[in-house]
Amino acid sequence: MLKTVIIALPILALSLCAWSQSIPPDTMKVDYFANANTGAPDGTLRIINPGTAPGNVCASIFVFDPQQELSECCSCFVSPDGMATLSVNTDLTSSPLTAVFLTTGVIKIVSTIPVAGTCPLFPVNVSPESAVRAWTTHIQDAGFTPTEAPSQDATLTLSEMKRLEKQCYAIQITGSGHGICTCGTGGGSGT
Repeated sequence: MLKTVIIALPILALSLCAWSQSIPPDTMKVDYFANANTGAPDGTLRIINPGTAPGNVCASIFVFDPQQELSECCSCFVSPDGMATLSVNTDLTSSPLTAVFLTTGVIKIVSTIPVAGTCPLFPVNVSPESAVRAWTTHIQDAGFTPTEAPSQDATLTLSEMKRLEKQCYAIQITGSGHGICTCGTGGGSGT
């Protein structure tokens, strides 16, 4: 009997640990942008909080260059039934970490719980919460044809969440004021 208890306790502890670190579904959206900073019309990212979470949420945003390197990150406040509208050129790509302005890239949005009622400037210790929805205006081809589509759902794993946090933390430490996206209109960084 004692042998069974000794074997069962570590298994129970691992199960509880895995449960406490589980990530709720529907917490990450992914999208792309093209023709940014080229003289083409500006793309737009719209993020809403449909009110399904118990209150305000933060849209933790991570902007990657085509070589999979994080260029900018930030966290934007979105109240229930509220919307934040961000410019691809002005809000998401105007302060790149490397001072190389992006023309194409990837946007990841993680819906997170505010910290003490506010969204941190740098999303480096996030608590995912199922909530945000997003749409992006894409500027297509040489004719600059605009299209708008919903951002795609993606499964946020614990390892991916930690990777995003670490990369954003590196920007916080070494960015010297660069690598910080802004929240456009309707939302607000740190509010």
